Amino acid sequence: MAPSSSSTTATNFAHKAAQELGLITLSQCSKDIYLLLLTRFIRMFAYGSSTLILALYFAALGHSDTKIGLFMSLTLVGDVLISLALTMVADSLGRRRILILGALLMTLSGAVFATLSNYWILLLAAVVGVISPSGNEIGPFRAVEESTIAHLSDANTRSDIFAWYVVFGTLGTAGGALACGWVTQGLQAAGWSELAAFRLVFWIYAAIGLVKAGISLYLSPACEAQQAAAKPEEDPEGIDLQEQQPFLADGNSAAPAAAPPKPKPPPKKYGITTLSPKSRATLIRLCALFFFDSLASGMVPNSLIAFFMERKFGMPQGKLGTILAAASFVSSIGNIMASSIAKRIGLVKTMVFTHLPSAIFLALFPLPPSLVITIILLVARASLSSMDQAPRSAFLSAVVLPEERTAVMGIVNTVKTMSQSSGPLITGTLAGGGRFWVAFVVAGALKASYDIGMLTMFVGMRIEGDRQRERADDDNAARESDEHSRTSEEAADQGK
Repeated sequence: MAPSSSSTTATNFAHKAAQELGLITLSQCSKDIYLLLLTRFIRMFAYGSSTLILALYFAALGHSDTKIGLFMSLTLVGDVLISLALTMVADSLGRRRILILGALLMTLSGAVFATLSNYWILLLAAVVGVISPSGNEIGPFRAVEESTIAHLSDANTRSDIFAWYVVFGTLGTAGGALACGWVTQGLQAAGWSELAAFRLVFWIYAAIGLVKAGISLYLSPACEAQQAAAKPEEDPEGIDLQEQQPFLADGNSAAPAAAPPKPKPPPKKYGITTLSPKSRATLIRLCALFFFDSLASGMVPNSLIAFFMERKFGMPQGKLGTILAAASFVSSIGNIMASSIAKRIGLVKTMVFTHLPSAIFLALFPLPPSLVITIILLVARASLSSMDQAPRSAFLSAVVLPEERTAVMGIVNTVKTMSQSSGPLITGTLAGGGRFWVAFVVAGALKASYDIGMLTMFVGMRIEGDRQRERADDDNAARESDEHSRTSEEAADQGK
């Protein structure tokens, strides 16, 4: 009996752990979600590799810190225009087509960077194409992919999938930074020039764009908006909560008795003026907060963090890439736990309580004179800084109507990118004046302000999925009560 009991306990523990980590949800996903996770990984691998050397590449070409900051700012401005245009028409033109087009733009940018040196031509290629100056998402990909994942999943499992979506991204970034650092250092040791080694990285970047486009061809029609409208999400009682309202403002309202009307095809375009009133009000508040958070992110992207550490400590690319890769890997571990935490304390609290400490670590980052302490702060910040991403995506997808998601996420990403665009220019100006460290302190303060604002404005909001979870909890409590009553009755009968 003992081995059997021990085996059962171990099995139950393994099942519980897999459930908490979202592995059970992940194992039950459709092929399309697996493909989206794969394309996310290889895309972020490309971003991680190019970001490590981007500022170093322009410095090797002889450009000043101010021009490097200007390049990154104008690249983000160009991304605003391209991303907004593509995401606003993604549902009407086809999400798969937009993802393929974005991948081809990656290839175009990589090829130009690998072959040309003129500053303004490189800037044009980055603006029109897809080059990430921060190592984070750029282009139309994230808005389209998150909208697709949202309608391919339900409210109770969505945070699990978004958590793994973030994990695949951070693992890709880590792998790209690690590979790029050691490849470029090895090539230079073998006699390659610094510029030649950097250009090989951009050729790899272009090739990854082609691979991503090829994988996107295998996505099924279920990813499209029309398919999402034809299969609305339902709660356990068959009531279509998503089509009824963008979010649940009052948990005491009774469920509607009549069946909802048949879903209508989504409009061809969505703008902020055509959103439902509740969605629009929520979106405006979120965009105001995201502006400050993204401005801070734009001031200290990974490329400038690498540039700062290389300048301060004189580190070779291989060692620098290993440090950034280790930080991204630690970030992945933290992201795995984000969904489990969110199930217990809620999406907003998870976003704030993990992000606020990372803002403090960011503000302290430039102060230590020791490399070891600087690395500790970098890794500590990385372990928490992206744990808010999956809850934030789940929260955003839950507070708007399904047919609004792609456009709303595109608007949010546009606002975030617009605010990021001025960040590198500010940091470049500060670095040129010998005050590089100020950028980290200001960025940390801005991020802390964002966290306090999120907690103040949204901590009490009830969203899609809350009612289903409450009903499930009530059902479990009722079953436990019934079992307890039956046990008591059986004990009484035996006593008689």
